[in-house]
Amino acid sequence: MMVAARSWVRDNSTLVYFLIAQALAAVGVLITITAYMTRLEGRVNTLEIRGSPHLSTIENRLTVLEAATRDNKNSIDRIVNVMTKELHISPARP
Repeated sequence: MMVAARSWVRDNSTLVYFLIAQALAAVGVLITITAYMTRLEGRVNTLEIRGSPHLSTIENRLTVLEAATRDNKNSIDRIVNVMTKELHISPARP
């Protein structure tokens, strides 16, 4: 049995080297992905604990945009109410 295995490995040495190299490359990729995910998790954890000045700026912009959107909706609703009063049609509500 061992003689046959050694003979097969000797006959197919190129294939064996290729498979070993491919396994090493796959292990290297897995290690790289794990290291990247660990660094990313550390960054996210730091942002959650310390906060970020960019996040507060975005939060302020969103608050301003929400207020402007609300004001615009109220203005459009008033215009629709005025226009439908003259037409004697009740506005469709969702």
